[in-house]
Amino acid sequence: MSGADIGAAVGGGVGFVVALILLWAVLSLRAAVSSLTTTVESLGRAAEEVRSETLPLLVQMRGIAERTESELTRMDGLLETVASVSATVDSASRLAYLAFSNPVIKAAAFGAGTTRAVSRLRRGRDRD
Repeated sequence: MSGADIGAAVGGGVGFVVALILLWAVLSLRAAVSSLTTTVESLGRAAEEVRSETLPLLVQMRGIAERTESELTRMDGLLETVASVSATVDSASRLAYLAFSNPVIKAAAFGAGTTRAVSRLRRGRDRD
């Protein structure tokens, strides 16, 4: 065997080893790509499931928010009405106080004075 034959045999062996390494690398990459494809498909299904479940919930929550907003608007109107009624009652009670306080005080004073006069008249008759 000559040097060229040995070089060809070693070159063929090295080529075979390199071919095996490349085959192993291609098969490993194919397995990795297959695994990634399965994972991406699984994530896509999960995302679709989440979307299909959350979309009705979001629609429902939007309806709840709209109803809450309308109730708050209605309650705001009621509070304004209550504040207006409270102010009116306050004004009416102040007016009633001003209108009746002076005559009531005068009537009470008249009653107290009359009671004193009657009691003095009675004492005066009892002495005689």
